[in-house]
Amino acid sequence: ILNQKDQDVKCFYVAIGQKQSTVAAVVDRLKKSGAMEYTTVVLAGASEPAPLQFIAPYTGVTMGEYFRDNGQHALCVYDDLSKQAVAYRQLSLLLRRPPGREAYPGDVFYVHSRLLERAAKMAEDWVVVKSDQEPSRLGNQVFSGPESKHEAEAAAKENGEGHVAKKLADSGGSLTALPIIETQAGDVSAYIPTNVISITDGQIFLESDLFNSGVRPAINVGISVSRVGGNAQIKAMKQVAGTLRLELAQFREMAAFAQFASDLDAATRQQLSRGERLVEVLKQGQFVPWPVDEQVVSIFAGTHGYLDGLPVDSIGRYQQELISYLKSERASILSDIVSKGKLDDALESQLEDALKAFAEIFEPTQSD
Repeated sequence: ILNQKDQDVKCFYVAIGQKQSTVAAVVDRLKKSGAMEYTTVVLAGASEPAPLQFIAPYTGVTMGEYFRDNGQHALCVYDDLSKQAVAYRQLSLLLRRPPGREAYPGDVFYVHSRLLERAAKMAEDWVVVKSDQEPSRLGNQVFSGPESKHEAEAAAKENGEGHVAKKLADSGGSLTALPIIETQAGDVSAYIPTNVISITDGQIFLESDLFNSGVRPAINVGISVSRVGGNAQIKAMKQVAGTLRLELAQFREMAAFAQFASDLDAATRQQLSRGERLVEVLKQGQFVPWPVDEQVVSIFAGTHGYLDGLPVDSIGRYQQELISYLKSERASILSDIVSKGKLDDALESQLEDALKAFAEIFEPTQSD
């Protein structure tokens, strides 16, 4: 939600079965960051009756659908659907409906799927009108589908001078759902987690062991997957992060092996060293959104060996000072990553020159 600032996205935070003090802390953080200007909070707290907890997510998604159907973009965060499932189980048992697995009713999957399937990207509709006219569905041929813009532009050319293709204001909207599920003792194979995993386009699995060891956000890279993949990333991110997942997977494998081996060869030591630094690169402060251009630069530095000679404790300071250096001395690099959306040969060589120049002035201190 904090990351949607200045993105013209309407946000809805649905708190289900949460303590009021927890929700108050969330709202306070949103206010301090100026996010309440574009955020609506729907609350059905732990003290509310089960029917209210059950219906709260549908309230949030209905408001989000209004913006989606009017050509705008909305984000709906459900925190969390495990408690909604528990509320629905209470209702069903009181209604004497037959219980199923873990005493949930048989249609609990439907309860979540009909909620989450309402999150969608709507097609853009285009019409051909005179340049001084407002686009309207009335009396005009409507072009829909993935090629609608090109088809409408071609039709406008055929109609002759003075005709243009215009997008209908109530089309092309989207609604994104971000459901949160609580696992018991990290068990992803429980009933509700597997249900929601099968509905969504991927999942981010957060692990308490990683959190306690200082890796934050505590994302388990092995269990977390995306079924959208690179389609949701800019090309620059795909270019720099292509080897990242593989290197992290090899690092975890080697780290488990290294616990039992005393004598490691140079290649294995190098792999472990690189992995430790990549884990540091991916750490992020709480309530600190990380712009995509800065992510690309930091990951590029990690995967191309610019951090290999630095102490692990210096990586966080290195990243902060590197971004400050680029903003003051090489601001065009960051702006080009955003505008071009990819790392071409010229931009990559500029970035490498900047990283080499920064390496000469950066001094890892003993206190790091």
